[in-house]
Amino acid sequence: MTEAILLVGGQGTRLRPVTVNTPKPMVPAAGVPFLAHQIARAAAAGVTHIVMATCYLAEVFEPYFGDGSAFGVHLEYVVEDEPLGTGGAIRNAAQRLTGGPDEPVLVFNGDILTGLDIAGLVASHQEADADVSLHLVRVEDPRAFGLVPTDSEGRVLAFTEKPQTPEEIVTDQINAGCYVFRRSVIDSIPAGRPVSVERETFPGLLASGAKLHGKTEDTYWLDLGKPESFVQASADLVRGVVASPAVPGPRGEALVLPGAEVAEGAKLSGGTVVGAGARIEAGAVVRGSIVLDGATLGADTDVSASLIGARAVVGARTVLDGAVVGDGAQVGADNELRTGVRVWCEAELPPASLRFSSDR
Repeated sequence: MTEAILLVGGQGTRLRPVTVNTPKPMVPAAGVPFLAHQIARAAAAGVTHIVMATCYLAEVFEPYFGDGSAFGVHLEYVVEDEPLGTGGAIRNAAQRLTGGPDEPVLVFNGDILTGLDIAGLVASHQEADADVSLHLVRVEDPRAFGLVPTDSEGRVLAFTEKPQTPEEIVTDQINAGCYVFRRSVIDSIPAGRPVSVERETFPGLLASGAKLHGKTEDTYWLDLGKPESFVQASADLVRGVVASPAVPGPRGEALVLPGAEVAEGAKLSGGTVVGAGARIEAGAVVRGSIVLDGATLGADTDVSASLIGARAVVGARTVLDGAVVGDGAQVGADNELRTGVRVWCEAELPPASLRFSSDR
């Protein structure tokens, strides 16, 4: 297996409140754009040729990733004129594939962080002689995902997209967003129109008698659909909970990038990342957070599971817990911003103007 398609639906744009005024919306996770981890992990599994399929803000990817040589792969780009859905994007990207009809092609989503054994998934696909193999994971509440029940040998029996009734929840196995396709199956997807693999391609293949194989692997898996998940993913990469060759430093409680200043007495833990040119002042306590380039956290700030945008300033004694502060924002001293709060880019919040705690 040497080829892969990376599906990118505007990676980083789900953090738009952080980057709305910047030309490069690839918010770093563990010090580098998240897609760098995807590409590096694929390369480590033996992939040598990746086609990046994207339609939104495609121009931001090529200047950073180039031809992929820095990652040890040959990287090409295919841009959709209009959104084609997952299946349509896969079919559109196939124009750049070079393998024969029986060759396996890895397909993975750009907004999923997983510890999946990629080479193991390909090996099981070939051993099963499957037309398509799917990585499956078990979750406690599968209602927001696509259910994929399998038989005792791993053969896929059905697909249920985002079940709503108890009767529809027949398994806790969900589609984890990574597949291996036989190349000829990709070529059978209709070209030039939107196609959903979940709602059209996979059910159609089942109905036609194709062999779909599910590999359930109990490994790290996180959908980055929410800012808090993105922050968690970054922290887990820094701490080595999930491995990535792209992390620019040793695994540990914090990753401080060159040019950052951390005052004596400041405490960093939980996989915190401090970007280049950022400043953490004395007495600050920062847990599991992302502090982007040029940002400042004032003295005695208390920051947990938060994302602080580039050049943002957070005043002394302010508490951030599950917050997102946009690029260039100014949060005055003695504020308290808790879970779900979003401060837009360049916004100014006066000192002691907002809190979440009780008057008591």
